[in-house]
Amino acid sequence: MELATAAVAASTASTHQSGRPTGFSSPRASSWSPSSSTFSHSLSTSRLLSRRRQLPVASAAVELRQAAAGGGDSVRVTETPQPNSSVKFSVEVPPSICQECYQTTLMEYSKRFKVPGFRPGKIVPENVLLNYVGPQHVRAATVEAILRHTLPQALSSVEDKALEDSVRILTKFDDMNDAFSLDHVFRYDVAVDVVPELQWLSEDKYKNLKVVIEIDEIVDAEKAAELELKRRRKSLGILRVVSDRGLQVGDVTVIDILAETITSDGSKGEKIPSAEATGFQLDTEENENLVPGFLGSLIGIRPGETRSFPIQFPESFDQESLQGVRAQFTVVCKELFFREMPELDDSLAVKLLPGCTTMDQVRERILERCKEVEKTAIEQATDNAILDQLGKLVEVDVPRAMFQEQGQQLYGAKLLQLQAERKLDKDQLASLSSERSVQEYLNSERENITKIIKQMLAVGEIFKAENLQYSTDQLIKEVENSIQEFKRYNQDYDEGNIKQQVQDVLEAAKVLEWLKENCTIEYIRQ
Repeated sequence: MELATAAVAASTASTHQSGRPTGFSSPRASSWSPSSSTFSHSLSTSRLLSRRRQLPVASAAVELRQAAAGGGDSVRVTETPQPNSSVKFSVEVPPSICQECYQTTLMEYSKRFKVPGFRPGKIVPENVLLNYVGPQHVRAATVEAILRHTLPQALSSVEDKALEDSVRILTKFDDMNDAFSLDHVFRYDVAVDVVPELQWLSEDKYKNLKVVIEIDEIVDAEKAAELELKRRRKSLGILRVVSDRGLQVGDVTVIDILAETITSDGSKGEKIPSAEATGFQLDTEENENLVPGFLGSLIGIRPGETRSFPIQFPESFDQESLQGVRAQFTVVCKELFFREMPELDDSLAVKLLPGCTTMDQVRERILERCKEVEKTAIEQATDNAILDQLGKLVEVDVPRAMFQEQGQQLYGAKLLQLQAERKLDKDQLASLSSERSVQEYLNSERENITKIIKQMLAVGEIFKAENLQYSTDQLIKEVENSIQEFKRYNQDYDEGNIKQQVQDVLEAAKVLEWLKENCTIEYIRQ
């Protein structure tokens, strides 16, 4: 059983010293690299989910069973459900099995090592072999042998439900090694994550789904086209120095910004580095990202003038540490400009959009592009809203192994995207690929990762329940495209993993398509 083998390797890895004689294979390395587990889509799943089975509902919290072992003795296993779709097994191994594993270990050492005075392959007396190899090594190897021999039996009840690479021996190897005796019962605890049971919170499950989608006005093609035309025209404008008045809306100003918190008693507190800037160019027509009240406090300011004013950051501010914080801003106006705009006539058309000769052509082509963007944005918003609704309709006790895998894939995809955009060099990529960086991401994105897993499991359930299918040709094409993407950036990849992840994405696409045809969707423009 591969799960058991991996667990023994992980349990003993920290105890073994390199070069130590042993009759067993060396532990596998357990490092993770984003290049080997990433994919461009967020919906992915453990390979075992493709053959998922529902967990049996036990009437008792603890189940005691016995697994048959050679010689008529039994390995006693106490099975206890744990949080996060995990199962704990408390295993008791009788002395007869411990002795059998001990003798097997001696035989392996006898065959593998040349003991002075004995021909290769000859059985070496126990005391001689112990003196040559070292009793501590024989003891440790025997403990390994016991684990390898009994783990498959202990985990047999969940073999078809266990998540890959989720077996973990809870008892420390040193403790097992110290407690080992040929005359006493050998005990250890092991846990494994299993495929979670999906519980629908509605009697209708996913049927009669109602989804409300809010469309931001910036997505509206007509308004977006107007803004794009205005942006292009502004880019052709000429900045002229203002010398006879103060700042007006429509101007561009260069300012220095200082910011300090205001304490409860009204005195100055600490500086706010993230709100400070030197030589900041402020376009007063593009003020959506400014703190409310900031621009209004600057109207009328002249070059060389300094203004100081209090502002409270809104509770909805993006930076959590500044939400609701009262701050004192000090702004120095360095330069002030107004923009001299060109006339919107046909002579400007080719400058606004190469290939156009009239303003009507410019407006028409910009509108066409904005309509394409609008369509894509609405489709994406619809998919997101449906998935968000699905996630709210199910309850899942997310396994640790599934959370780790999904989180690592999302993080890997993020790094791959940054690398594709050439925002990371090799040193930065290596730093962000460290175990610490990955864990920090998992901790900060726990809620989002859990939400995606719930959506993913709901999608898989619907795909099977509605007997949906996708073509083999489509699968092959998408796998090839994904592999080419990895090759393009010299990334390692596992073709089996990529195929499974592509299958998950194709399943999601089919489910979303089916839900759009079978649910009520309402669009509200803001």
